[in-house]
Amino acid sequence: MVKVGDTLPDIDLVESSPGNKVNLSKELQGKGIIIGVPAAFSPSCSESHIPGYINHKALKDAGKVFVVAVNDPFVTKAWGLNLDPEQKSGVRFLGDPSCKFTETLDLAFDGTAVFGGNRSKRYALVIEDGKVKEAHVEPDNTGLDVSKAEKILG
Repeated sequence: MVKVGDTLPDIDLVESSPGNKVNLSKELQGKGIIIGVPAAFSPSCSESHIPGYINHKALKDAGKVFVVAVNDPFVTKAWGLNLDPEQKSGVRFLGDPSCKFTETLDLAFDGTAVFGGNRSKRYALVIEDGKVKEAHVEPDNTGLDVSKAEKILG
């Protein structure tokens, strides 16, 4: 599993459309946060986890913030617009449709029973200069405790 000191993998994710590639190893050369979720539009992700970041007073000091879900870019775009219609927070929503980024970080789990296939564990990674500075991974894969905004942003 991903740990402090690891370098982000050089793998493209997608934002808004399949052709819009985003590589977090290149995007996060300063400070930032990657928030991993099991599924866009799922109850905990939509009602608590991501709104906690979008509405947190310290978000602006966190650097670049990305939400990564094992979904296609159309779903993550719609979800982002649903949670942040004015797009004022600056949080960007990325799809990992092949689960390659998630699997490379060893953060995938078998979510077939609920989600139809492999999904991402719920996590928050604090990144500095392309390396993991803090790794907060939910021990039960989908709970909401160690990765919530209040614990990451203060």
